[in-house]
Amino acid sequence: MSDDPRELLHGDFEAGQVRSHVAAPNAVLSSPCDDVDPSSPEVIELAADLVATMQASAGCVGLAANQIGVASRVFSLDVSDHPKTRTSHGLFVLCNPVLEQASRNEKAREGCLSVPDFTGDVKRATRVTVRGWVPGSGREVVITTDAFEARAIQHEIDHLNGLLFLDRVAGAHAIHVRQTYL
Repeated sequence: MSDDPRELLHGDFEAGQVRSHVAAPNAVLSSPCDDVDPSSPEVIELAADLVATMQASAGCVGLAANQIGVASRVFSLDVSDHPKTRTSHGLFVLCNPVLEQASRNEKAREGCLSVPDFTGDVKRATRVTVRGWVPGSGREVVITTDAFEARAIQHEIDHLNGLLFLDRVAGAHAIHVRQTYL
């Protein structure tokens, strides 16, 4: 087992198909997702599709399987180019992620591909440890990270648990119309 998923994640994400994403209030977004077999061909294909779809979606740093209509516990993430990133493990995909530790809560603004018109102020841990399995190899990996990457991981795990960031805001005063920049 490695603490660095960069050593383990060498999947062929080039072959993925860009899929349509779903938006709230689609029921697949509000239901917990099912665990998967990380070594199954369907999960390997799903991982590649998640990466392709995430990379084709402007400003998207993470994508959960249910955001493309698949109720499976798989997400992709890559915060390496985001300006708020302090720690980055690069591009990775996790199956059946479990948040093991979380500390130092902080409130920050979040947006989501599945909630295109709004952002919200969400309180989340700024340091997390998550355990998951790598699609393809099925190897277990543990990631400890902080700052924006920690926030993004929690956001994606929430998706897999049937929650949107809107479920985490303190009230209507913490929801904002998304700003558009020309």
